[in-house]
Amino acid sequence: MEALAVRLSGLDPYVDGAIRIIAFYDTLMRRRVDLPALARASAGLAECVTGIRLHDTGRATRFTADGRQASAPPSPASTTVPIILDEEEIGTVWLERPGPPNPLDEVLLDRLAIATAAAVERYGPARTTMADPALVELAVGPDGDEVTRARALRLLGFAAELPVHVAAVRSHLPLDQIGGLICPARPVKAAPLADVGVILATAIDPARFPAGVRAGIGAAGSPGRSWREARTALRFTSPRAPVVHYADLGALALLAEIPSDVSRDNTDVAAITRIADSPEHMETLDAYCASGSLRRAADLLHLHHSSVARRLEHIAKTLDIELTESTGLTRVRLALTAWRLLQE
Repeated sequence: MEALAVRLSGLDPYVDGAIRIIAFYDTLMRRRVDLPALARASAGLAECVTGIRLHDTGRATRFTADGRQASAPPSPASTTVPIILDEEEIGTVWLERPGPPNPLDEVLLDRLAIATAAAVERYGPARTTMADPALVELAVGPDGDEVTRARALRLLGFAAELPVHVAAVRSHLPLDQIGGLICPARPVKAAPLADVGVILATAIDPARFPAGVRAGIGAAGSPGRSWREARTALRFTSPRAPVVHYADLGALALLAEIPSDVSRDNTDVAAITRIADSPEHMETLDAYCASGSLRRAADLLHLHHSSVARRLEHIAKTLDIELTESTGLTRVRLALTAWRLLQE
């Protein structure tokens, strides 16, 4: 290997420098150095301020070329490289080089990122969002005892005193991406369970769910109960309400307890089924139920109120429910919700 390195270095000064950088970081990794030592050694090699930041902590480790912790405010990064662990970005490394970047800066940062990921994994637990589904199931499943549940949460990185919210998610987006958005301060863990994604987090910001994601959120406390609540809340989501808190359902949550055959046999639910093949009618009914007003429904649909009135008149005849009366509006709201629950 050394003979090959000598031969290659004689061909190109850039190759010589790159080989020396790789050997430098191989040595650091064999010595199992920690993150401060990696940043200090890298700053000396690069001869400029070098930084490491992990997303889960948000704190930056910065050292100057002479081996001291950088106390001055960070300068704009001249070169940055993401830290990847288990195919997930867990942080960033960068150089604060004044003037033009060195041609070998990217090689140096690539090796620093690899060494940082190895150190995080070694001294972990690894701060990736995605978790072992079996461990997550132990934390939220109905069968485990409290001792098993507490141990699973500890292994997932949740301290005993921290509240844990659980979200049930359906989305085409990666779960780690969603978890990082809704709980940027961490800790947050995610895993697929059957056909539903589960996210555990110390805090969840519903406004940060990306468009197109359906999510039900359980209350903090027992992860087992929170997971049951989250799955129930997920069943109540709709295009108009893609994120639902279980606590906001109130008495509506009782509809989820009704046996499916009982709901199907209900006259009002069966009537909803008769118009379900018409997207126009379903959209109009949904807007009317959400707003409780013909004119507000027209605003939601971006239609003239006379057009919406004609649609609602036809829907009312089909359903055999007087939609302009408060009792009729209550009936159709409950029937529409019960019909949606049957589609889950």
